[in-house]
Amino acid sequence: MTDLQLSLIAAAGVFVAGVFTYNKIQEYKAKKSVERAFSSDHDDVLMRTGDDAAAPRQEPSFSLDSATPGVAGGEAAAAASALSAVAAEFTTDDETGAPASDDQLAARANAATAAAAEQATALVDPLIDCLLPLTLEAPARGDKLLPVLQTLRMVGNKPVHYIGKAVSGDWEPIAHGGVYTELQGGVQLASRSTALNELEYSELVTRLRAMADEIGAEPTIPDMIEVMAEARNLHRFVAGHDAQLGVNLQSNGAPWSVTTLIAALEKQGFDVRPDGRFVMPDGDGGFLFSLSTNVTPAEETTARLTLLLDVPCVAPARDGFGAMVACAKALVARLDATIVDDYNQPLSDAALKEIAGQVQDFYGEMNDADIPAGSTRALRLFS
Repeated sequence: MTDLQLSLIAAAGVFVAGVFTYNKIQEYKAKKSVERAFSSDHDDVLMRTGDDAAAPRQEPSFSLDSATPGVAGGEAAAAASALSAVAAEFTTDDETGAPASDDQLAARANAATAAAAEQATALVDPLIDCLLPLTLEAPARGDKLLPVLQTLRMVGNKPVHYIGKAVSGDWEPIAHGGVYTELQGGVQLASRSTALNELEYSELVTRLRAMADEIGAEPTIPDMIEVMAEARNLHRFVAGHDAQLGVNLQSNGAPWSVTTLIAALEKQGFDVRPDGRFVMPDGDGGFLFSLSTNVTPAEETTARLTLLLDVPCVAPARDGFGAMVACAKALVARLDATIVDDYNQPLSDAALKEIAGQVQDFYGEMNDADIPAGSTRALRLFS
């Protein structure tokens, strides 16, 4: 091999080594560039050793209260997604799907606030409840409060309800997830049967103090003498307006078979409740009036039916008495009967019209007392 050949071979080797080295340098630079682009400032817990490995792991959290952990990880994403959906619905025009205007947003916010205030008043009503303010030592979550508040829900036959002042400043029913700065309890002063009495009130105060200690609150206890006076006054009103109107259907011939009668009542629109009562639905989950067969379930026949309207529990707009009379007249034709009063005397159209006028006067009295018939307030008192 000549010197020329050896020189060419050496030059070729140097060239190949140079190309290889250059490629390796470029590959290293590209790798470092990628690492910098996708690097994280967070520590890798799998790479920790010694004391570093014992450091507690900090979970990402989603919470409105920085002092209290919320849901973490995937739950946080789900919660954030749900909140985004609600926010999108709230801020979107219902008809066009476009972003809602400032006026629409303000109207919706006002409606939401009004609804929460209405719910709160329905639970703790200054007109029919004895108010029991509870000053919290520190803001408290509904999740902590509710189990304790559940321990004092009734005194005698009088319900006890609670509402809370949210961090927004609005009063609302206490709920899981809410944070409250103040509480307001309320015990109903009277029911259909009795007024709140001294024994019940003493029991309430004792249990309320124990419950308040458990949640870190200081109750304000109203004077017993004043509370008892208010309770008696309210019960007098309830007793004076505890009106139930009935009309009867008397068979003109043989007694009706209960089996045949049930079929006729179902065709007329009555529902049978689990307790065996027949009721006429009002279309909103309640009922306008009820019907009794005046016999026990074991009896096979009856000659008399009674339709009964609980006047203070049906709103005037539903015209419960008019609907009951119309139903009675329809059953007269279907069953061959006569509409009679409690003394078995026939009720003429003129007599029924006069009673309808008295019902309207009754509604006026309830409105004047700020306890409209069929309202939440009336339903609580006359339940």
